[in-house]
Amino acid sequence: MLSIKKILKDPATIEKLLKTKDPAISLNPLIESYETFAENLLKLEGLKEKLNSLSKEIGEKKQKGEDTSKIIDSVGTLKVEIKDLQALSNDQKLEYEKRLDALPNVPDSRIKISLDPADNVCIKTVGQKRVFDFPVKNHLQLGEQNKIFDLARGAKISGSGFPVYTGLGAQIEWALINLMIDTHKKNGFEMRLVPHMVNASTMYGSGQLPKFAEQAFCIHDKDFNHYLIPTAEVALNGLYMDEIMNEEELPKKLVSYTPCFRREAGAHGKNERGLIRIHQFNKVELFAFTTPEQSDEMFETILASAEEVLQKLNLHYRNMLLVTGDMSFCAYKTVDIEVYLPGQERYYEVSSVSNCTDYQARRSKIRYFDKASGKNTFVHTLNGSGTATARLMVALLENNQNADGTFNIPDALKKYL
Repeated sequence: MLSIKKILKDPATIEKLLKTKDPAISLNPLIESYETFAENLLKLEGLKEKLNSLSKEIGEKKQKGEDTSKIIDSVGTLKVEIKDLQALSNDQKLEYEKRLDALPNVPDSRIKISLDPADNVCIKTVGQKRVFDFPVKNHLQLGEQNKIFDLARGAKISGSGFPVYTGLGAQIEWALINLMIDTHKKNGFEMRLVPHMVNASTMYGSGQLPKFAEQAFCIHDKDFNHYLIPTAEVALNGLYMDEIMNEEELPKKLVSYTPCFRREAGAHGKNERGLIRIHQFNKVELFAFTTPEQSDEMFETILASAEEVLQKLNLHYRNMLLVTGDMSFCAYKTVDIEVYLPGQERYYEVSSVSNCTDYQARRSKIRYFDKASGKNTFVHTLNGSGTATARLMVALLENNQNADGTFNIPDALKKYL
């Protein structure tokens, strides 16, 4: 979440930045609710001080043998008033925090302002689109011919959007995961295997709740109140929730493989069939905790590690710096890595790298002891797909296809097969 102190210090600037993400945002309701809460809190503290003073006075009068009945009556009345005002203060606190929770992270002031994803800025291109001298097949056709996956049986057991990888397809999927993990471990990321279900507090801390509750798969019964993770980022962020980290252990770089579960609600185009947009997919996630001074450099480190995977696979890709209106809820800055898919005749994201500054850390109460200031300071968190395998599988099939419908396997994967 954002800092209420920073908002109150310069609401006009903060609101201007937030409107570049969502023009409907207004800080007035938040500020009004906070000021009401603060006013009553000040009154409540005054009543408590008065109560302490009266209690002390009662003790002094009793020592002198003086009558305290009137003061005791006043104390009783004051306690009822404090109880009522405390309840009101608690409700007011929840109200202003609810409004604060609904605000996204402010974007970097240097990011291009636009609500149209078409305005995203290409900052890097690697390789070139392959030129085919035969009719291009899409991954559905190639998958069926080569028995790479079985969407029909996946739909039979779970519904649409839950693919089953078969034969060589399953081996390639597992090879991709291993290639990614080996690459990122080489680059200094520590491996973690995390739970695939998390509690509501963990979802809230990463920014998934309450805003994205309808996009998550949840398990609610008499024994569990859990969510299937939409990304390992959620669990990795939660590892240090409510903790104070040591400055010496920062930056902390983590990598994790998990399946990811997303509802992906809404209608999608005909080109988004097959593996393009599904409810369950595999992903290797990169995550880092840093000091504020380290986060810019860590952003480039995560981006470079994700790019290295695509370079090893000899895939053409481009890096797109997202405009303010296309960034995620928690992001201060985001670069999407997009690969070209010939069967769809367009680029698709396979990795999204974001610096969330201290936004998630505030929600999760993750701090470190800053020796220079002598204070506990919120860490910065960064995340990036390293990468998602479903669309990567599409890219490998479509970009490496032959005229007869077979496809070539990149050398980097062969040692895993």
